[in-house]
Order: sequence, then structure tokens, then C-alpha cells
Amino acid sequence: MTIALYPGSFDPGTNGHIDIAIRAAALFDKLFVAVYDTPSKQLLFNTKERVDLFEKAVAHIPNIKVIPYTGLTVDFARKVGAKVIVRGLRMSSDFEREFEMALMNKKVAPDIEVVCLMANLEFQFLSSSLLKEVGSLGGVISTLVPKHIEEALRKKFSSTRKQ
Repeated sequence: MTIALYPGSFDPGTNGHIDIAIRAAALFDKLFVAVYDTPSKQLLFNTKERVDLFEKAVAHIPNIKVIPYTGLTVDFARKVGAKVIVRGLRMSSDFEREFEMALMNKKVAPDIEVVCLMANLEFQFLSSSLLKEVGSLGGVISTLVPKHIEEALRKKFSSTRKQ
């Protein structure tokens, strides 16, 4: 059985992230979507919210499990028995960052492979940061995230405007 790990902050998960997860789940026996607990960027959603939102988006895929994690991704991959780390690539700038990360991971964990899936063409431009910016300004995001994530974003944005 081949287990893979798809790590990220997923703040929030977008249709692009979900597309990569679904496609990776078709390639591997089990896929852990690993929501990083303490990224170095400011988050809109806490870890539990990010896990719950992604979990709901992929609930119909039986071989995906969404879990939080901390520490080095390769250490967590070993902990869950993953032999593969899945990454999504959008633009060439993603490639450079992912290439550096893959080489570092290979140095510290030569037993774990990195598999990169190209983002679907309709999501090439999409990032959580850009999504949050558009959503916070009242832009249309309904084609970029599942309905429940759109609702969670709208709720977050309306509560931050009131403060």
C-alpha cells in the first residue's frame, strides 16, 4: 500500500488544492492531507477550522484523511508511513520554490519521494492569499472554493469588518 502526504497551510483550501488532493487520491492507496499548524504566515483560520473545511470538501473520497501536523514535513511523513509527498505546481515561480524544497527534503529524507502535480489550467492563477484578498473586498469567489468555504470566508470577513 502506497501512502502519500499532501502538506500545506490551506488557509483556506481552494478548488485548486482540492483538485490536487482528489487527483493524488486516485494515484495512491491512502492520502493524508496534512494541514500545517504553525506556518510562518498570518492565518485567517485556525488549525481546527482549516482541517474541518478541507475535510468537508473531500469527505466523499474514502482514501483521504485530513489531519493537522507540526514540525518537519518529512518527519511527519515518516510518522504516518508516507513514502511520497505530493505538491501542486501552478506557475514557474512555484517550480523554483518547490524544486528547492524537494532537494532539501531529499537531503534530509532520501527515502521519501516528492511528486508534483500540475495545477488544472482553470486554477493556475489561484492562491489562498489572492482568494482572501478578493473575498475580503467583496469580489466573486464562488467558482474558486466550495460553497461551505465561501460561506466561512464571508463570515470571517464580516466579523473582521465589525471590529
